[in-house]
Amino acid sequence: MREPSYAGSFYPSAKYELEKTINDLTYQAKKTAFTVPSGKTLKALILPHAGYIYSGLTASHASLVFSENQFSKVIIMGPDHRVGFNNCVLSDADAYETPLGYVRIHKDAAKLRSEKELFRSLPVSDINEHSIEVVLPFLQTYLKNFEIIPVVIGSADYHAIAEAIDPLLDNKTLLVASSDLSHYLKYRQAVEKDNETINMIVNLENNKLSKLDNSACGKIPILAIMDLAGKYGWKPVLVHYSNSGETAGERSRVVGYAVIAFYGEPIMENESISNGLNKKQGQTLIKLARKTIADKLGIKNNPENDLTAISKDKNFKRLSGTFVTLKIHGQLRGCIGNLDNTETITEGIRRNAINAAFNDYRFSPLTAKEFENVEIEISILSEPKPLKYKDSDDLVKKLRPNVDGVIIRKGFASATFLPQVWEQLSRPEDFLSHLCIKAGLSSDTWKSSKLEVLTYNVQYFEEEK
Repeated sequence: MREPSYAGSFYPSAKYELEKTINDLTYQAKKTAFTVPSGKTLKALILPHAGYIYSGLTASHASLVFSENQFSKVIIMGPDHRVGFNNCVLSDADAYETPLGYVRIHKDAAKLRSEKELFRSLPVSDINEHSIEVVLPFLQTYLKNFEIIPVVIGSADYHAIAEAIDPLLDNKTLLVASSDLSHYLKYRQAVEKDNETINMIVNLENNKLSKLDNSACGKIPILAIMDLAGKYGWKPVLVHYSNSGETAGERSRVVGYAVIAFYGEPIMENESISNGLNKKQGQTLIKLARKTIADKLGIKNNPENDLTAISKDKNFKRLSGTFVTLKIHGQLRGCIGNLDNTETITEGIRRNAINAAFNDYRFSPLTAKEFENVEIEISILSEPKPLKYKDSDDLVKKLRPNVDGVIIRKGFASATFLPQVWEQLSRPEDFLSHLCIKAGLSSDTWKSSKLEVLTYNVQYFEEEK
């Protein structure tokens, strides 16, 4: 257990007093008019981490963008104030404790720890750093049940941090940068400097912000979020600004605070997407694919594969692109699908199951002997959307490994890779080169020639044995 180090100094140590403090601040914050962008979901947030008498009013404006149990995982990135080190530090505790209770550390923290060059444990930082601890009571109050990945950042490359965190993002994950703004300027200078910083953030001007001195103590965490915001099209919105000269400090030495929320489109993922299928529905569709192939081979299907429920489930009548993939002992044995949404999910699964088994030109038709060893995977596709990019570097930057399915087109040449292909081709450069070859183009076409690129998301299911 990482016990609280700053209860009694930065914020009250007694549970009742801490609850009352946050409730009083929240009551004041609720008087602020703020409208959540229509049709968008919260992706990331910048929160201040000073003593509550100074920054608490601004921090409490997070109540305007949160709802209970909105997120199950919160990745909190805070700056190092106490030790001095390169790259990032991750607590190896099981949980953080505050006067409001404890918050467990999410299992995904282990995935970051595996990248040992960028993430490590450092107990002296864990004990002494306040930037993670101080924001937790606000999150506990507004979100209730969640787990955290606490990352303290020293001197580091924000691009590398964003790249490492990217695979951990989903619709139930919130990304938080714990940061104050300018430090110890006179009041008017502070307001001017903070407005400059805020404008750079909301306009996603990473290069300008990276060069601006005394802009934010958590500048690297903020830049990491901005990097992801540019990649995914998140829109930053200022929720509230104040400084210590307006709350409890002298105006001759001011510290600035802001809450900035980043909104974007929901990510399509296996069980949390809107209109998505659950595991049971996914397995039903796999049984449908297996029965379709078995019928074609003249093999009697197992009685347990009763598919009468399919006709009653309206989710299966949704129009969507689908793919059916066959493997034997882990090796590809057929993969056919359609990208357009011109037929229902069940129609697509039936047709693509037959085509994957018997009409994939790369393989001979599946035999009855092979059938018992076949592993079936199905994919349900979102509608492909054009990806706008300036050049090859911009294209590489905007692709989302392990998330995006990609279509490329040039003239009559076209090809696609499902997101699952990222498991074999994890570098965007390799992914694009192999995709060009699949389309019958030279491997470097994506570098030298403007391609039409579309991306889509996939909800996929593997057969349970």
